[in-house]
Amino acid sequence: MEGKDPWIRTLRRATDPRARVMFLPHAGGAASYYARFARLFPDGCDVSAVQYPGRHDRLGEPFVTTLEGLAERLLPSLRPWAAQSVPLVLVGHSMGASVAFESVRRLGRDGLTAHCRLVVSGRGAPSTMRETPVFDTDQDLLDHLAGLGGTEAEIVGSPDLVDLVLPAIRNDYRAVTRYRPDPEAAVDTPVLCLTGDRDPRVTPEEAAAWKRHTTAGFRLEILPGGHFFLTDHADSVVRLIAECAGPGGR
Repeated sequence: MEGKDPWIRTLRRATDPRARVMFLPHAGGAASYYARFARLFPDGCDVSAVQYPGRHDRLGEPFVTTLEGLAERLLPSLRPWAAQSVPLVLVGHSMGASVAFESVRRLGRDGLTAHCRLVVSGRGAPSTMRETPVFDTDQDLLDHLAGLGGTEAEIVGSPDLVDLVLPAIRNDYRAVTRYRPDPEAAVDTPVLCLTGDRDPRVTPEEAAAWKRHTTAGFRLEILPGGHFFLTDHADSVVRLIAECAGPGGR
């Protein structure tokens, strides 16, 4: 189904998949970040990640400047997967959670969510969306990212890498700042919400509020850690996603 789709990167191929898992990256993130998780999935899970324009092998392409725009542009790539009977699990972390939510909403309008699941991580519910910080300088933004952890913390000390990734980070943070979700919107797919108990960007209450945004099953799992708790608990995160992909999707 994937072919040469510029949006999708295969991280683990299953010959006869019982589930398809697709990661949607965080602000400034790329598909390669999720390769470490793909290796931990059990047999039968086909694992991919979305590659947003303007980074890595899509470096020469213009950025998409809104989260809704990302969901719209991604939709043609998702429709063929969602139309199959094999469960499709969209897993979004931080900004990616909002893109995944908007993507599932659009698949729902097309009547293609019967076999979909949604996993949101490191992001408060649309009904609790707080203001995104605005940074006066690049250094303020880099200091913020270093404090959150994740791959961004590893590049802050390298000027060459900073110059390479900073435009994508700036674009994504602007897109998050502009995002105005419908506080009443809900999807008809099961939702698993993952959050860190010390995440400075999401309280447990803001994470639990995702329950208001699904008419199907909901499960909240709080793991130790900050915004990038998933890096330190990859085994647990993969186990929970794999469970979400199973019967019932919870």
